[in-house]
Amino acid sequence: MIRLRLFGRCRIYHDPVSPVLKAPAQIGWDSWFRDIDLVTPRRLKGRELLLRTRGWWTVEPSEILEVVESHGKLVVGDNGELMVEFEDEKSAEILSAVLSDRFEDQVLLAP
Repeated sequence: MIRLRLFGRCRIYHDPVSPVLKAPAQIGWDSWFRDIDLVTPRRLKGRELLLRTRGWWTVEPSEILEVVESHGKLVVGDNGELMVEFEDEKSAEILSAVLSDRFEDQVLLAP
């Protein structure tokens, strides 16, 4: 397995940036009839983390998702980073070329 980080061009600063999950999402509950003091922490999946880049990256995340999922699997790395997992190096090279053709320098893969 090969994992590479997925970066997108920042809409404001134009630097390549990648989201990092710093803490699990916390889901709480409201009720009509009582207080519920339950908070469920849950890690986001790679797809969910990518979709949260809407408005931050210059490219619509749903367009990136379509391309990436046809060549690899979106995952969240051990340190919370957005990554693409590949079966082999050839798949990584193909996706890198497709991203470059479709989005030019706006979406990048890096180790």
